[in-house]
Amino acid sequence: MDESTLQQCEELMGYHFNDSGLLALSLTHASVAPTRVQSNERMEFLGDAVLGLVVCSTLYERHCDLMEGEMTRIKSAVVSRQTCAAVAEKLGLGPSLLLGKGMSASSGLPPSVAAALFEAVIGAIYLDGGLEPAREFILRCITQHLDAALLDEHQRNYKSLLQQFSQRRWSRTPEYQVLDEKGPDHSKCFEISVSIDGRNFPSAWGKNKKEAEQLAAKRALDELQQNPKETSPPPLGDDVEI
Repeated sequence: MDESTLQQCEELMGYHFNDSGLLALSLTHASVAPTRVQSNERMEFLGDAVLGLVVCSTLYERHCDLMEGEMTRIKSAVVSRQTCAAVAEKLGLGPSLLLGKGMSASSGLPPSVAAALFEAVIGAIYLDGGLEPAREFILRCITQHLDAALLDEHQRNYKSLLQQFSQRRWSRTPEYQVLDEKGPDHSKCFEISVSIDGRNFPSAWGKNKKEAEQLAAKRALDELQQNPKETSPPPLGDDVEI
């Protein structure tokens, strides 16, 4: 791969390599490499792990209100093949990828190839400069997608939706109460009800208090939505995965 192509890639990425051979390897598809070990597949594997680490640590450090399940859903969206492919396309690295005969990047890379390219480039930066340069590169590329995933998660949070509606409609905050609990200490289930300004809504069971509260909030929203005498609450999204 010629030096001008590598320099152009560095400009697109906003990172200068100490070892340009690492960048060249990250741009070498298995279809053109003498062996698969000499392609970017190993870097793709490493880059995928680094991407996941950066997304997880960012969620943990910057969003202390998020629980494990919420962080898992957001991470899955941000590190998905679709997102990685979109980032690779936006970076404009596709034309620089070395491909074998029968493959062409002129009309755009297949999503799986584009996503692998983005992950391989992350792996190359990590090997060349360590975690911090890789983190900076990843956050520059995925912050927009991370913000969108956070917004989507917030919109699917039934407790948040119910609180918004309750405060707008009655200027009150929903109150949650544990009605019952069953099972051993290491595996308890909880029944929780929610009330708003003295009005009680159907209770719900969950495998932990947070899950039961979410399900109780969803039941309250469902009841309010079905009651024509009430001001309509915010529209519900797809069922939240607990």
